Amino acid sequence: MSFHLTPGAEGLRTRLFHIIFESDTPGAKAFDLALIIAILMSVAVILLSSVEAYATRYGAIFFYVEWAFTLLFTIELAVRIYCLERPTLYLKSFYGIIDLIAILPTWLVLLVPGAQGLVIVRLLRVLRIFRILRLMEFVGEARLLIDALKRSLRQILLFFSSILMVVTLFAALMYTIESPEAGFTSIPMSIYWAIVSMTTVGYGDIVPATPLGKSITMILMLLGYSIIAVPTGVFSAQVIRSIREDRYSDEACPGCGHDRHEKRARYCLRCGTWLDEESEDPHKSKLEHRPDK
Repeated sequence: MSFHLTPGAEGLRTRLFHIIFESDTPGAKAFDLALIIAILMSVAVILLSSVEAYATRYGAIFFYVEWAFTLLFTIELAVRIYCLERPTLYLKSFYGIIDLIAILPTWLVLLVPGAQGLVIVRLLRVLRIFRILRLMEFVGEARLLIDALKRSLRQILLFFSSILMVVTLFAALMYTIESPEAGFTSIPMSIYWAIVSMTTVGYGDIVPATPLGKSITMILMLLGYSIIAVPTGVFSAQVIRSIREDRYSDEACPGCGHDRHEKRARYCLRCGTWLDEESEDPHKSKLEHRPDK
């Protein structure tokens, strides 16, 4: 989180805070484990209730179990708010919003007619596991992927623009060659066929009938196979570049000039020179003050 949560006051609120928002005590670990189980069970109920056969047979059970989980999560959110000094900060945070979304759809179905469509939003409960499992340590890896995507965005957009032109040209060509009876009733419909063919999905709802059209289709499919790796390669190259920049420093060694050191490195991997020119090598000072044998 981008802010620091603090307990409301000494006593019960502080004890609850350590159990709910921390995970370094047996009570906090037990709470996290119980909450994980409850979240997974509630998501399983939502998934099973969407199956018509199960909904018909166990609909009443799903209804009561769902309300039991809703009440449980409502009480949990109330306790979270109770033990915080500034609960509004938490409610405005990402996880606070997720906690609200986890319970609001069920209450809205009870209070607002026609809100049944919002029930599917309850599946977002599974996002709460990210907080419990303390997966924020992977934010660095996510940042690397986002950075790589930003760097490769122009190349990828240029690539997709080129693909769009190729698709449009093939679509216009097939619209000219094939008859409307084959499904090529318009250029937009032909563009749909070209995209489906280039991605080698091949739904089969629009199929060329002439030998020339079939030959063009084969060329388009082979073209799709040959270019599908281009955006992947561009993105992968940028990911590798981001990883290197995040891990390695560009500062050159004052001794040998080598410039590919890990950021945490203190000595040159090649010649052993102390890298931090602003401070003195502690080992050197120890050797200078070492008495001669």
